[in-house]
Amino acid sequence: MSEALTILAVMAAAFGTAALSAVAGFGGGVLLLPVFLAVFGPRDAVAILTVAQLASNGSRVWFNRTEVDRRLVGIFALGAVPAAAAGAVLFTSAPLPALTRVIGVFLLVMVVWRRWRPKAARLDDAAFAAVGAASGFGSALVGSVGPMVAPFFLARGLVRGAYIGTEAAAAVVMHLVKLVVFGAAAVLTATSALIGLALAPASTAGAWAGKKIVDRLPVPVFVVLIEVGLVASGILLLVTG
Repeated sequence: MSEALTILAVMAAAFGTAALSAVAGFGGGVLLLPVFLAVFGPRDAVAILTVAQLASNGSRVWFNRTEVDRRLVGIFALGAVPAAAAGAVLFTSAPLPALTRVIGVFLLVMVVWRRWRPKAARLDDAAFAAVGAASGFGSALVGSVGPMVAPFFLARGLVRGAYIGTEAAAAVVMHLVKLVVFGAAAVLTATSALIGLALAPASTAGAWAGKKIVDRLPVPVFVVLIEVGLVASGILLLVTG
């Protein structure tokens, strides 16, 4: 594939997965990750994905800004910030083959988790902060953990715009922490940062499109598509890692 076609394919993937996230509330990052892995390699893929996801999630926060539960984001951040920093430090020194296999296993676990725990019990604030810690650590290693944390946000009674905006705001916190550590450790290079920023318009457009259709299309259809993609990608990474 020529360089121009590769760029167009990556931009199309960024747009499509951002739209899916805006409709289903999760899945864009983990579905985009295999595309980035194939094009950029494991370490650059997670760094570039972090920049792209910052734009995608930031757009979702903006489009749903009046419905964001700021208190819940703060509770989540109490656990997510230190854990994301610790996970990002570990990520910078992890061997690439091991990272590839970890990501492959993670993608398969996402599907199993979604099927096993489509709903979760409402957690108190302390337990929700612990979810934030687990999410921050996992996000630093594999790029995105949206499908795993989605049930816990939904269990707090958030729906549609409130759920999508609040979950996205929590993700923004994690991505910002990761970018600081990646930059300090030279994992986030000028080139990878520019690539991620170049994908920002496509991610923002996808978030806008998803916001427009969120009340019109059945979410289960998107969920099934996401899960099929995750299974296929996870198996491929385990086989080739």
